[in-house]
Amino acid sequence: MSGHSKWASIKHKKGAADAKRGKIFTRIIKEITVAARLGGGDPDGNPRLRTAILAAKAANMPQDNIIRGIKKGTGELEGVAYEEITYEGYGPGGAAILLEVVTDNRNRTVSEIRAMFGKRGGNLGENGCVAWMFDQKGLFVVNADGPDEDELLEMALEAGAEDLKRVDDHFEITSAIENFEEVRKALEEKGVVLDSAELTRIPQNTVEVDEKHAKSLLRLMDELEDHDDVQKSYSNFDIPDEVIAALAEG
Repeated sequence: MSGHSKWASIKHKKGAADAKRGKIFTRIIKEITVAARLGGGDPDGNPRLRTAILAAKAANMPQDNIIRGIKKGTGELEGVAYEEITYEGYGPGGAAILLEVVTDNRNRTVSEIRAMFGKRGGNLGENGCVAWMFDQKGLFVVNADGPDEDELLEMALEAGAEDLKRVDDHFEITSAIENFEEVRKALEEKGVVLDSAELTRIPQNTVEVDEKHAKSLLRLMDELEDHDDVQKSYSNFDIPDEVIAALAEG
C-alpha cells in the first residue's frame, strides 16, 4: 500500500482554518443526520453515528446541535432529505480525484462540480473511473508529541492496525475498514489520545504532478473542498514539498 495522500496531509494542516470558517460544523451535522437516518439514533448500535459524534465533540460542537442532527435523521424533527453520491474525475496533470458528497439537490450539485473541474482544466468522469485506485481504510491521527513511535506502533499492531507512519508533526495509523471500531476502542483503552478517527480512502499509487499543473490542481482541490455539499475529497497526486511551499508563498 502506498503512503497516505499528499492532499490528506495538506488538509490536516489547514484543518484549523476550516474550523474557523464553520465548514466543519456543516459537514459533521450532515454526516450525523445521514448516519442516524441509515442506522438509527443510538450511537451504541450505530458505529457510523458514533464516529460522527466523536468528530463533533472534537470540533467542540454544542451538544444541542448534535441532538438536533440525530433527531432530523431519525425523523423526530423535520429536516432536509439528503442523499449520498460519489463523484469521480481527473484534475490537471492527470491526478485522480474522488469526492464523497451529501446533497439535497443532485442536479445543482453535479452541475456546480462539473463547472469547477472544467474551470481548472480537469474533467468529471463516470462512476467507477477512479474509485478502483483507492483503498478504503480506517485512519487514526495521533499527535507526535505524545507516545514514543515504537511503543505506539506496537500498541497499534496489537489492536489490529495494519501500519503506522510519521507525517510531519503527527502519526497516521491505518487499519482495514472492518477493524476500524476494534482498533479505535483498543487504542483509547490503552490511553492513546486520537486527534481524529475516520474512514478514508488511500491511493494505491500516486501520480507526480509537475509545477506547471500544480497550481491549478491545488486550486481545484481547494474549491471542491470548500463546496458546501462535499463531505470528503481524495486525490492521488504527489507534488514536491518545495513546489507546494513556493505556491503557498506566491
